[in-house]
Amino acid sequence: MTGSHDTAAVRRPLYGCMGLGGGWDTSPFTAADIGHAEAAVEAALAAGITAFDHADIYRYGKSEAVFGEVLARTPGLRERIVLQTKCGIRLPEEGLPGRYDLRGPSILRRVEESLGRLRTDVIDVLLLHRPDPLADPQDIAAALAELHGQGLVRNFGVSNMSAAQIARLQAHLDVPLVVNQLEMSLGRRDWVEAGVLVNTPAAAGNGFPHGTLEHCAANGIRLQAWGALAQGRFTGSRETPAGRLVAELAERRGTTPETIVLWWLQRHPAGIAPVIGTSRPERIGACRDAVQREPELTHEEWYELWIAARGAPLP
Repeated sequence: MTGSHDTAAVRRPLYGCMGLGGGWDTSPFTAADIGHAEAAVEAALAAGITAFDHADIYRYGKSEAVFGEVLARTPGLRERIVLQTKCGIRLPEEGLPGRYDLRGPSILRRVEESLGRLRTDVIDVLLLHRPDPLADPQDIAAALAELHGQGLVRNFGVSNMSAAQIARLQAHLDVPLVVNQLEMSLGRRDWVEAGVLVNTPAAAGNGFPHGTLEHCAANGIRLQAWGALAQGRFTGSRETPAGRLVAELAERRGTTPETIVLWWLQRHPAGIAPVIGTSRPERIGACRDAVQREPELTHEEWYELWIAARGAPLP
């Protein structure tokens, strides 16, 4: 994996594994959970998806663990996929609150634990999950250099970070940051709104750090969109103007509403790769055309979707 922005490969969706592994608790995963994970992975592979996104906190580590079980049961699968995970968020434990932790020793420990759960000897991409206000960039850099030097992690990136945060961290790193994963969808549009609300009163209400997309494009940092399907808000019914338009465009293009929603992201020139988070095999399959076909939305259709979703004309 590199930081280049090469057309379709950059925009190709990933499968997000947050829904695998059972409940959000510390109870063990079950045989049914393994079967559920196998079905989801098979559906993703059948759709042409070969990159899988994890985090050490998903289902209290069970998402990684159940995926590791799938890898162990499927000879040769590890060599055919890109395995991405994240660290840096700590869930509430032993009376302590949920918090962020990007201290060097913590990064090293979390990666070791993820490698064990995933039953692999290398992580293809490690993302720092959230900014830690107490983090020392030099401390982070030393930990990432150690992981890279030992061959435990091939590539690094971040999640939920602004251009300024990325630039500050990169200044201390010898290896490039190649990914920034952000919440982006037809439902979460502040990333695109930020660029057109400049010099308008509405700009004050937009919290997205303007310039982040531009910084990533200028520095070869690939964008990934978590929450890309917007929790089904635009694909489950025709009761809203945006839902009706999504359905109409799907019929016009001979594809699914899920694909239209993902194409809206992929059509943007920033080269956005959606992360598909549903664990339902039929809905994963409904995203196939977002993997197999180039986005077929016209300039006008893309704007129609945007305006229908925002519910108001552009400024």
